[in-house]
Amino acid sequence: MKRDPVIRLALALVLTASALAPSSPAAARLNTSVEAAAPEPQSSNIGVNGFFSVDPAQQGSTFQAAVVLDIPGGLHVNANKPLGKYSIPTVVRVDAPRGFRVTPVTYPRGSVRTFSFGGADATRVAVYEGRAIFRFNVSVPANHPLGVETVRVSVRFQSCTDEVCYPPATRDLALRIAVVDGNTPSNRVNGQLFGGGGGRKRR
Repeated sequence: MKRDPVIRLALALVLTASALAPSSPAAARLNTSVEAAAPEPQSSNIGVNGFFSVDPAQQGSTFQAAVVLDIPGGLHVNANKPLGKYSIPTVVRVDAPRGFRVTPVTYPRGSVRTFSFGGADATRVAVYEGRAIFRFNVSVPANHPLGVETVRVSVRFQSCTDEVCYPPATRDLALRIAVVDGNTPSNRVNGQLFGGGGGRKRR
């Protein structure tokens, strides 16, 4: 019976040494592979911006708006009609101020490419690369109150490389524009996006 404390002390020292010992190379490799399995998000690398074709907007006028995705090299974004069975489409939703009228968003045609995504079967997917521009028209009522209004836009998209797709992301824009009366000049702006204009100036 006198030996029991000695035995218990020896056993405790053995267990403590095992806990402090460095993990085996195999365990280290396992931990590394598990951490590397989750791809890093890439949505923050994609620029999402909105523009109007006029500044300010006159009462009773109709003008254009554009949402622009700037996609860096090495990435692409699924098109609005991506073809791939499991591909998440790019969708632009517009929430206009009360009284404003907004037309449906016009989506550009995607480029059809073939990807393997690490598997044996190739998949054809329609994608946007470089710059993608989504357009819609905005109409202001003739009796709309003067002041600054905000057109809110939500863009949902999924970005991918040639080997892997990342979780979908949503980016929100708040596009502010001043509403003025018909006697106040309205300038055409952002001609590079609207072919030299697109706003209809009220006379």
